Amino acid sequence: MRTDAAIEIVDLRVRRGGRTALDGVSLRVARGAITGLLGPSGCGKTTLMRSIVGTQIIDAGSVTVLGLPAGCAELRHRVGYVTQNPTIYPDLRVVDNVRYFAALYGSAARNVDDALAAVGLDDFRRSMAGNLSGGQRTRVSLACALVAQPEVLVLDEPTVGLDPVLRADLWDRFGALARRGTTLLISSHVMDEADRCEDLLLMRDGRLLAHTTPTRLREDTACQSLDEAFLSIIRRGTAAAPA
Repeated sequence: MRTDAAIEIVDLRVRRGGRTALDGVSLRVARGAITGLLGPSGCGKTTLMRSIVGTQIIDAGSVTVLGLPAGCAELRHRVGYVTQNPTIYPDLRVVDNVRYFAALYGSAARNVDDALAAVGLDDFRRSMAGNLSGGQRTRVSLACALVAQPEVLVLDEPTVGLDPVLRADLWDRFGALARRGTTLLISSHVMDEADRCEDLLLMRDGRLLAHTTPTRLREDTACQSLDEAFLSIIRRGTAAAPA
């Protein structure tokens, strides 16, 4: 794992709807790497991501992104966020959606073409967003985030519901972004995606169970299957918990 942190979180605590969503989470996310945030639905992944991009009220702790407090004005053009549901305008063409976000960010016009190319949507630039498939709409949302050329990109389960070919293609594109220096934090509850990440954050019930790598996780648990390895970590945590 790299030591140069793009994101640093210390003792983060969040309550939502009367329940504890995050309970004393501390972690560091390496710069220029793909970090996978993995765990079952409802474990706190989205709340953690919202805290990182500054849209979540926190109860205690600190969240620092690129050396600045999460959500501050200086980070608005430096941090991209793609939610689980595509945030695009269905009555606009693909290219006009991306142009709109480019105008909001004050991005150069050439960034629009670069963003569309980065997600493989050149052939659909004049299509109405409302006529696209679910996977294509996800790509439009990603292009809208990329048009600002963010240093940190936070993606909340971007491959949910996609077929295996589309999933593989998107992960190839995520890898290309990381190689160009973008820091990516990508959440998933599909453990086979963990092998595409350099670092792994494993969560359950609002707590961070482990910060590791795919190789180290297999070595530490003596499991070749990442699903089994994750279950092994959960069993250890349960056994170690006070009665």
